[in-house]
Amino acid sequence: MKKALFTLALLLSLTSMAQNSVIIERGATPYRYNPMIFGGFIEHFSTQVYGGIYDPGNPLSDADGFRTDVIEALKEIKMPIVRWPGGCFVSTYHWLGGVGPERTPVFDKSWGVEDPNTFGTDEYIKWCRKAGIEPYICTNAGTGTAEEMSDWVEYCNLEVGKFASMRIANGHPEPYNVKYWSVGNENYGGWELGAKTVGEWGPFVCESSKLMRSVTKDLTLLAAATPDRGWTLPLLKAAGGHLDYVSIHGYWNFMTHENIPAPYLKCMMYTDWPEGSIQETIDILKEAGHDDHIKIAYDEWNLRSWHHPGHGRLRDGFDVEARKNNDLNFVYTMADAIFSACFYNSCLRNADYVHMACISPIVNTRGPIYAYKDGILKRSTYYAMWMYVNLLAENVVPVRVTSERLSYGDESTGVIDAILTVDDLGSNYVMAIVNKDPENGKQVQLDSAIFGGKIPSSVNAQVLNGNGPDDYNEVGAEDHIIPREARLKVKKDGSITLQPHSLTVITF
Repeated sequence: MKKALFTLALLLSLTSMAQNSVIIERGATPYRYNPMIFGGFIEHFSTQVYGGIYDPGNPLSDADGFRTDVIEALKEIKMPIVRWPGGCFVSTYHWLGGVGPERTPVFDKSWGVEDPNTFGTDEYIKWCRKAGIEPYICTNAGTGTAEEMSDWVEYCNLEVGKFASMRIANGHPEPYNVKYWSVGNENYGGWELGAKTVGEWGPFVCESSKLMRSVTKDLTLLAAATPDRGWTLPLLKAAGGHLDYVSIHGYWNFMTHENIPAPYLKCMMYTDWPEGSIQETIDILKEAGHDDHIKIAYDEWNLRSWHHPGHGRLRDGFDVEARKNNDLNFVYTMADAIFSACFYNSCLRNADYVHMACISPIVNTRGPIYAYKDGILKRSTYYAMWMYVNLLAENVVPVRVTSERLSYGDESTGVIDAILTVDDLGSNYVMAIVNKDPENGKQVQLDSAIFGGKIPSSVNAQVLNGNGPDDYNEVGAEDHIIPREARLKVKKDGSITLQPHSLTVITF
């Protein structure tokens, strides 16, 4: 009898150890995160710019052609920074063609369409100012030159010289003072026009940086990198002294040529991958000896890659019409919202290194906002962003998450992911916590310290989920997935129950 009781007690102990929990790391100091983690990206691809943020003649646009409903939606998520004009587009983009009163349309070799050149540097800066967004310009390191990059800095930032005079003549007397600049986009990739070899890239970035800093010494400079030491270590050896960030990108459900969205459970298996890339990049920075001053910008990211058949397969040609499939709203389900939440958790956990992240893109294609002729739709990812930006406190509190595993084939991931934040006074906690399980609610035990030592009977929360894991928002049915206020019961041991396929933000 005693042996049976001992065995039962052991099993109960093991079961308890396997339960889901969030515990504050004792002795750890909260740290402030950079709000630029919640940034965005826009490219001259499909209807992101023309028909997205910029739509002259539309009744919803202002006198400058900017969609006011899009601007207001971006203000609601306090969009801090937007990277422009690409992306692959920038690797054949020559900025001089997009300024001044005379604009000549050009053939965009990256995407196989004509770009009217009517949205250029001046329009971008004006749009950023109206939306309260910090501009971040990515330069042409494909077919462009280091001097062309520095001329662009002159146009934006100086008061004297040929290019400053050009800006003034174009009706913009005050310098734009653009702080954030990137040397190139994915120049490591065979799909990129003007791609560079490992041996070429570091010296090219070095010389480009020198020229750009000769114009404005206190620029914040980024350069295209990867979580691959074979590419990034030589880059840092050659140019690390000039850089402030390395730029890395991530898409996990690849849909470039086949428009087949991964099912919900497969998407959940991707949720750990961004943090792996972050850690690999941190390791490279440390190995190179630049971890003291170079930060990470995850300045293109999304669960699903853009659909653009033929890209990189030049003998196949471009299927421009197929790009409309990126705006089938049924694709953007709770899988996308949960993945986005886990991505933000990964950045916040590593906020001492990750100072910027830009969802790709912000409008149309895979963006959180879908802009059409008569209005906008806020997809599931929009509301995930809204919750993080508007509800979290300013500082991250290190926590240890214990979780059951969720499986798909031979892969698995923790079913629970959480981030804890606290205000500057150290008194008010806010937690963002996800339950990846598509069907089952999950009980999670929270550290009593989060409650201030006294466990209440309930807590206030906002919950984002749908009628099922594959639910989505659509024009005419915009509120299937929106945050809803809830009062969560708390058990005496500090346990709460999370709804299936949900993001929950709890205020303590």
